Amino acid sequence: MFPVLFSLPDWIPFIGGAEVTSFGVMMFFAFVTAGIIAKKEMERLGLDGEKAWDLLFMAVVGGIIGAKLYYVLLNSDRLQAEGLSFVFNRGGMVWYGGFGLAAILVAWEAHRSKLHVPTIADVAAPALALAYAVGRVGCFLVGDDYGRPTDSWVGIAFPNGAPPSTVENLRGFGIEPDPALIEQFGNVLPVHPTQLYEVGMSTLIFFILWRMRTTPRAAGWLFMAWLAMAGVERFIVEIFRAKDDRFFGALTLAQFISIGLVVAGLVGMSRLQGRPPARKAASR
Repeated sequence: MFPVLFSLPDWIPFIGGAEVTSFGVMMFFAFVTAGIIAKKEMERLGLDGEKAWDLLFMAVVGGIIGAKLYYVLLNSDRLQAEGLSFVFNRGGMVWYGGFGLAAILVAWEAHRSKLHVPTIADVAAPALALAYAVGRVGCFLVGDDYGRPTDSWVGIAFPNGAPPSTVENLRGFGIEPDPALIEQFGNVLPVHPTQLYEVGMSTLIFFILWRMRTTPRAAGWLFMAWLAMAGVERFIVEIFRAKDDRFFGALTLAQFISIGLVVAGLVGMSRLQGRPPARKAASR
């Protein structure tokens, strides 16, 4: 794995010596990917494609702040123990928290710019799917968000992960590794590369949405379809994830939220199914 790509030269003021991580670079590429896809789709719909970058800016602000807030709420005990240093560390980019606040800010910016919010949501759907896939490549490179131990051919060990896939760290996630695996592989165990599972599934979702986007449908339908598919994708991946937040019996918090997204998506698709298709130009 490649958690750190390089360090900035020491002579650069203020940021000299800072590490440039693979996760940070892939997060940057994820946002740029979303902006390019959204711009292309807005132009196809007869809208000002440059507005995509204004919407992207709001998504970046909401994504980062929302992800951190969600992370802090889930780990309030660490906040009390570590103080503000916990808030400003590099960890804690939780997808669902970031998505929630980003969606609110993007909808606000679209409304302020006199854009039709449901249509902008449809524009965002394929952009979100592909950007998520790109971002998960960063998780793989840094060795974060991996899965449970496995001796199958897909298993990958993360000796320099965040954290490393050691027996002790896996036990910290509430997983008791099979002694046979420990005997075979030692202290650093191969685990399910759930980051790559998500890259594959979310890329597939992108291609499905990209193909469906030209079929006349009511505004907002495509976004609801993405919501349902993204919820299913995350629910499946959580089965294999090494997690310590199974607050709802056998379900993780992310699975609980995923069920809500699937239900919301299916209900939204159903309600929009019989409505007239959106016009190509979607400003108001």
